[in-house]
Amino acid sequence: MSEAWLGKVKWNDEGLVPAIAQDATSGDILMVAWMNREALKQTAERGEAVYWSRSRRKLWHKGEESGHVQKVKEIRIDCDEDVILLKVEQVGGIACHTGRRSCFFQRLQDGEWQAVEPVLRDPHEIYRR
Repeated sequence: MSEAWLGKVKWNDEGLVPAIAQDATSGDILMVAWMNREALKQTAERGEAVYWSRSRRKLWHKGEESGHVQKVKEIRIDCDEDVILLKVEQVGGIACHTGRRSCFFQRLQDGEWQAVEPVLRDPHEIYRR
């Protein structure tokens, strides 16, 4: 497959683009991460989400430690060509390192952030370091 499609992406000054992971069935937003050119290329080739970890400064295959991989059903780009949308099947039903389905588990209520989604699995059981 030609890689010309990667040239259409408007990467930021650090060579990154935000990527939204959305449940392909429910439409729920599971998480937002960053991708560089190699991460997006590997995602398309593997059919599983690969991101760029800004904190670790390396490629990160989602689920490499937890087993909670994201099987990519579709890759889309927004109208400005500067945000990627991955429609995924979230293996294990947990996308967040806190053990929740989604990273968006806090809601603003009365001027405070409140956790409104349950922990499905203790993170210490998921990440054995």
